[in-house]
Amino acid sequence: MSDLAQPAAPRNRWRIAAWMLALGLWLLPLVAQQFSKEMNWSVGDFVAWAIMLALAAGLFDLATRASGHGAFRLGAAVAIGTGFFITWSNLAVGIIGSEDNPLNQIFFAVLAIAVFGALFVRFDAARLVRVMQATAAAQVLTAIVALVVNGAYIFVITAVFVAAWLFAAELFRRAAAATEATARAAG
Repeated sequence: MSDLAQPAAPRNRWRIAAWMLALGLWLLPLVAQQFSKEMNWSVGDFVAWAIMLALAAGLFDLATRASGHGAFRLGAAVAIGTGFFITWSNLAVGIIGSEDNPLNQIFFAVLAIAVFGALFVRFDAARLVRVMQATAAAQVLTAIVALVVNGAYIFVITAVFVAAWLFAAELFRRAAAATEATARAAG
């Protein structure tokens, strides 16, 4: 059978949905500007927003290619979403005081642990569990540092981030267990 006669590979609906969501979120501030004078974004704001959304959608796209397991994809979505929310809130208003507070940079160090850790373990679900746990531990340290250095109480938001990192770890653990069970059954 020639390549032309073979049916096209099914599209990954989750990947398409991620890119469509990113596009919709990018357009949302543009629409909001039409109805509110308080929503006044510059071209630079739209570019930064586009970069953030493209990175998140691109990372999710890669994750869907790394594993077809639902728990893995959901774990990736939770981890990417957590990183996105940390970045967005940190750039928009700052987590510790204003966005100009240099102490906010520690949140980007937490994200670096997640990103470089995932790259280091080559997106292996079993090893991503440890990466997410290490990221959660680093996130706990942000609350301690903020309290000691700045007197800031950010325990609630930190607890939300820690819970999200640990939830992603649990999802990766489930994906790894399912992959291991499948390999045992096959071999």
